[in-house]
Amino acid sequence: MLNAVKHIVCVASGKGGVGKSTTAVNLALALHQRGLRVGLLDADIYGPSQPLMLGVKAGTRPQIIDKKYMEPIRVHGIASNSMGYLVDATTAMAWRAPMIVGAFKQMLEQTLWSELDYLIIDMPPGTGDIQLTLSQSVAVSGAVIVTTPQDVALLDARKGIEMFRKVNVPILGIVENMGVHICSNCGHAEAIFGEGGGKQIAKDYGVDVIGSLPLDLSIREHTDSGNPIVVAQPDGAVAKAYRALAEEVVQKVERLIASKPAQPSISMTDD
Repeated sequence: MLNAVKHIVCVASGKGGVGKSTTAVNLALALHQRGLRVGLLDADIYGPSQPLMLGVKAGTRPQIIDKKYMEPIRVHGIASNSMGYLVDATTAMAWRAPMIVGAFKQMLEQTLWSELDYLIIDMPPGTGDIQLTLSQSVAVSGAVIVTTPQDVALLDARKGIEMFRKVNVPILGIVENMGVHICSNCGHAEAIFGEGGGKQIAKDYGVDVIGSLPLDLSIREHTDSGNPIVVAQPDGAVAKAYRALAEEVVQKVERLIASKPAQPSISMTDD
């Protein structure tokens, strides 16, 4: 249940295709490797991808408790839930917004999360119903905005930042994904999608770039095989980049907690 979760962090993007889900799963696993208790909720009802990324066998279903609650699927040391566990992979979710919101709230509130330090929520792309529902339903510790350096992605990332600010969700920082590609044959480094975009948007909004990740074939290969790179190559440079991102997230959340004003206390005396 959510009352056992200390911190909720959503990983979001203004558009699809920027590596948001890959960032979410590797961030969750990097937090677990840090010794924290972690859950991962796949909130993309239309296109759930976390079961594949986590390597969960097709047809795996969460155990239902008291005909209401779902036992999360544990894999790679973290607890997880996803619409991908509840429907067949080929099922098209032809649902209108109220049904999507209802399904999301059920997975969020009726999953039997154990005591967690962090629940990472892999948000659907955009700034729609689920984003608003999340901000209105629970106290979100902060949002991580994932973008690639090209202008069209940065434009949508700005919309994501604006939306979270309107609903009073703190922005923990920007993750610039697919920043530099290094040729495996010759070692030449090339910024295929441009460069400096993440730093510029961070400067414009007064936030930090808390992660910079390369365009690396091994990230895609390991994710598609259900063995994310943080697990598959824990000593590699990419895994270290994800662990650095996890450290930044923890520090940002702790600073936000420390900056909150103390609650007033009332003392009673006989005077």
